[in-house]
Amino acid sequence: MNFESGTYKFLCQNPRNYDNYDIWHSANPLHNPRSLFLLQYSLLSIVSQFIFLCIQPLGQSSIVAQILTGVLLGPSFLGHKKLLISNALFPPKGSMVIETTAAFGAMFFFFIIGVRMDPAILWKTEKKAMIMSASVFLFTLIIPSSLSYLLTHTVAMDKSLSKSLPFIALSQSFTAFTAITIVLNELKILNTDIGRLAMSISMFADIIGFSLAVIFFSVIQNKTGSFVNYIRIFSSLAALVLSIIFVMRPMLIAVSKKLKSEKHVSEWFFVCIMIFVLIAGFLSESIGQHYVMGPLLLGIALPEGPPIGTSLIAKIEAFTYAFFYPIYLTISGMKTNIFKIDYKSMWIVCFLVVFSVAVKIGAVMFSGYYTKVPMKECFVIGLILNTRGAAELLVYNLWRGSKLISEQEFSLVVFSVIAVNAIIIPLIKILYDPSKQYHPIIRSSIQHTTGDLDVLRIMVCVYRNENIPTMMNLLEVSHASEESNVRVIALILVELLGTSRPLLVAHQPHDILRCTSSKSTQVNHAFYQYIEHNKGYATVELFTSVSNLETTNDDVCRIAIDRIANILILPFHKQWEIDGSVEVTNKSIQYMNIKVLNTAPCSVGILVDRSANHAKQLFSNPTAPLTYQVGVFFIGGPDDIEALAYSSRMCRHENVKVTVVRFLEYGLENSIEKRREGDMIGEYRNLNRGNRRFKTVDEVIKDGIEMSKRIKKRIDSFDLVMVGKEHAESALLQGYEEWSECPELGVIGDMLSSPDFETKTSILIVQQQRIIRRKLSKMTHEKEKDYLLHSHAFDMQIRIDEKK
Repeated sequence: MNFESGTYKFLCQNPRNYDNYDIWHSANPLHNPRSLFLLQYSLLSIVSQFIFLCIQPLGQSSIVAQILTGVLLGPSFLGHKKLLISNALFPPKGSMVIETTAAFGAMFFFFIIGVRMDPAILWKTEKKAMIMSASVFLFTLIIPSSLSYLLTHTVAMDKSLSKSLPFIALSQSFTAFTAITIVLNELKILNTDIGRLAMSISMFADIIGFSLAVIFFSVIQNKTGSFVNYIRIFSSLAALVLSIIFVMRPMLIAVSKKLKSEKHVSEWFFVCIMIFVLIAGFLSESIGQHYVMGPLLLGIALPEGPPIGTSLIAKIEAFTYAFFYPIYLTISGMKTNIFKIDYKSMWIVCFLVVFSVAVKIGAVMFSGYYTKVPMKECFVIGLILNTRGAAELLVYNLWRGSKLISEQEFSLVVFSVIAVNAIIIPLIKILYDPSKQYHPIIRSSIQHTTGDLDVLRIMVCVYRNENIPTMMNLLEVSHASEESNVRVIALILVELLGTSRPLLVAHQPHDILRCTSSKSTQVNHAFYQYIEHNKGYATVELFTSVSNLETTNDDVCRIAIDRIANILILPFHKQWEIDGSVEVTNKSIQYMNIKVLNTAPCSVGILVDRSANHAKQLFSNPTAPLTYQVGVFFIGGPDDIEALAYSSRMCRHENVKVTVVRFLEYGLENSIEKRREGDMIGEYRNLNRGNRRFKTVDEVIKDGIEMSKRIKKRIDSFDLVMVGKEHAESALLQGYEEWSECPELGVIGDMLSSPDFETKTSILIVQQQRIIRRKLSKMTHEKEKDYLLHSHAFDMQIRIDEKK
């Protein structure tokens, strides 16, 4: 039973056993707290996912869906006037359990955010990011606060709004790192220039905001205003921080050093960390601070990266982000009540929020003007910094519990979070498309630059060390010579685990010319050998990308267009083992490859290493060099022509023999298209006149089955086979598409890379550079040429790793 007295509601709970509350004992299962809790959690999760599926095509984020779920099931809609469905599913007696669980989830969510944050990065933050973050914080703190003071003294409003408006204005200065990270991940722009800069600005501003929030929270705790109470409050706060830094942190670091050689944290240590999180939350509550402060500080104190940070992220991130975090947002939405809102108050808060959004955008543009950031990028960054999420809702719930804002103002600020995100996120998608910056303006494919190619620029992406021998063989047969040098741009791919901020590291030249004890020792050693073997004719530029592999395509394409690469070599997401088994190394590599193929500014090759660690080493024994056999399966189309052009360069290497096998459909050998392709092959044959290491063979076949048999007969005589990704329409390819498993490889490439196709020959699937026709406004031919000559100004956030 429950009854109300004034503004308080008293609930009488029956303490007896609920084991017999089920349908078989003629009892309502929802009277059982456990059953009620399970149904509530299930319903909130299902409705949240359903709403997200409905609004996702409109460009909305998951944050909007999760808060809207709470609004829909709360007093604003289904819970209005105590409807039967609301009383049954969300009775007052069930609120404590689900709200406590949501708070528990919020605590672990902020702990994970702390683990992902690296305080050391703050000292290495770009000067422009620090200037912009300081500008954003100060402008949005001073100007909206001044406006709230002006409104409270000039505009008639109810007493509760007059009291709450300064706090609402204060909340507009928040730039939550948590919400921005989630939004950037959902928008898939975390690896872009704008994404990196927004992350840096938000991280720096969030530290300032968090520090002031802790001080503000400590001040409002002192009800009497006594100086002695202030000493007690700040002393207890200092004791908590010091205990985390000088007690918990040293213990965790000591264990981390013992586990440094291990890839995963043992179960007992993981349990210890979880207990530490609970203790930190308890200590925060005990001294009067918010329960998330201790876990957040503990997460920041934990060493980032492997083994601790990486293992923690792998173990609890998915459950926390997918289960706990959404429920906290939903519960916040359920506390709103649209019927408590006065329309005049709504317009006043709307005006303040819109004005604050404009001020934040203006602050970014103002500081961006002096730090020479383009105005369009500043506007987009300003929109990103205005996104809101769990951190803001946490503060609003805290103020609601402390009676600093009433139920009306709480509903207004929660609805403002929904409205701002609902408008801003689709607007960002419209204004900013990172793939447009990768559109090339002239041809740089191997076919179109063969005649005047003084330097062949090859970009290679390395994910697994097992693929290095085959990758190095490909670089070697690319033939670095005095007439045409080879410039290698190598990008080591490292999956982002244990940290939030992606990194793009440009290694100094001396890092490649010496071997270190770092994780990339094998890569360094391989490139050192390659440079020594081709001394004077080959150079290597090494990068490391630490990011989410599904968005690494931004780093890949950005480096490729900046270094004017002719061809980009990508790894395949499957690995062949010695026993013949096939392992899927990481499905995200496949997604990355597909995105790169769609946006790459140059030709692309996907290298399928089927050698099972038994690849030939061309420069391992200079006194007795091996012969490397390269085959080109030519069916027709621009991609096959690009593979032909690449092989034409390879055959200049004295230890490489190239065989071009051209498949012709019976009866169509003399068609106009086949004659043109024959003329193209003839040009490359004339280019290699007198070179016995280059030969062409024509195979006339009737159908695709016969072509498959001819390929199986020939493929094992080669060390490397090159084939185009796409081909002209032909009866030879009919039926193959139905069996295709990897669309990024094309029909023939997929067949040659299938585990059912038995061979030890590695495959290189080639896609020629795609040119998107577009108007070049205000760019003459001379400016275009000047752009190509001076495009090496890297306008990216690159941290030089001086320790390697």
